[in-house]
Amino acid sequence: MSNDLLLARIGYGFDHLDADGDGRLTEDDHVLMGRSSARSLGLAEGSAEEARIVAAYVAIWRDLHLPTLPPGTEAISRAEFIASTATLADDPATAQATVGAVARAFLSIADADGDGRVTPDEFFTFQRGHFPGLDRETADIAFGHLDRDGDGTLSLEEFTTAAIEFWSSRDPQAPGNWWAGNPGPGGTA
Repeated sequence: MSNDLLLARIGYGFDHLDADGDGRLTEDDHVLMGRSSARSLGLAEGSAEEARIVAAYVAIWRDLHLPTLPPGTEAISRAEFIASTATLADDPATAQATVGAVARAFLSIADADGDGRVTPDEFFTFQRGHFPGLDRETADIAFGHLDRDGDGTLSLEEFTTAAIEFWSSRDPQAPGNWWAGNPGPGGTA
C-alpha cells in the first residue's frame, strides 16, 4: 500500500512540474517553472535575477534529466517520470545524489536573503511558484512539519531531506510528504 501512496505523490509532483500541462516534462517546462518562481519571488520579468532563476531550472533539466534520456529524446512522459522516480525508494544513494542536487539548487532560489536557511516567508513564496494554489495557512502548517529542529527556519539539511522524502519515501508519516505544501497523495497529517 505504501508504494501506491508514493506513486500517487510522484504523480502529483509531476503534474506540477509539467508547467504547460502537456503530459511531458521538457526543457520548456523548466523555463516556465523558473519564470513562475521568479514571479512568485516578486522579480521583474526580463530582469537579471529572473534570468538567474530560469538558468537554475534549465540546468536541472540539462544536468539531471537530459543525460538519462535516449539520444534524440527531448521529453519525459508522466508514466516514465513516475516509474523512474519510484526507483529512488530502493536506491537511497541515488535519491540523495539526484534529489539532493536539485534541492540544493532550489535552496539557492528559495533562500532569498542568501543566509543558508529558508524562513516560512521564503518557503511559501518559493513553493507558491510550483504549487500556485498553495495558501499561506497550508504552507505554514507544512513548514512546521519540515522544520524538524523547531528553530523557525529550514536548514540545508532539512530542506534537502524534505525533498528527498517527498520523491522517495514510502513512509506515509515522513515529514517530507509535506514538501508540496500538504501531505497530499501519499502522506498523512
